[in-house]
Amino acid sequence: MKFSVRIPFVELLGFELQKFEGGEAEITFNPSEDHLNSFDVVHGGASMTLLDVVMAHAARSVETGMGVVTIEMKTSFMRAAKGPLVAKGQLLHRSATMAFTEGRIFDAAGKLCAHATGTFKFVARLPVGPGGAQPLNRISTD
Repeated sequence: MKFSVRIPFVELLGFELQKFEGGEAEITFNPSEDHLNSFDVVHGGASMTLLDVVMAHAARSVETGMGVVTIEMKTSFMRAAKGPLVAKGQLLHRSATMAFTEGRIFDAAGKLCAHATGTFKFVARLPVGPGGAQPLNRISTD
């Protein structure tokens, strides 16, 4: 399954979208040596990115014509993440403009490695293209 929007950082990390429907998302991640920290386990930043992306996709799965931006995220790490990982995201509640989500990362043995909650704001998806040719393709952060 392909991501519906191009996210260069996600491509660099090698995330693969497996599920995107009904308030749920699932993404697999097979970390390489480049994604490890000094303890030879998945770097927390890679795990947090995986959680952010899976929660955002859970939110967008009920409103595919909209984009979302992260407003807030809290992450707890339970154990070191090693090997192939599966991230599962779920939309817990939504309002007209906000989505409240939860995400979990599991290792190959099915053990919970990390848990997060996140709040996302729905935003209109803007035209894509080179920034110089279509200046409206950038989201205002104000």
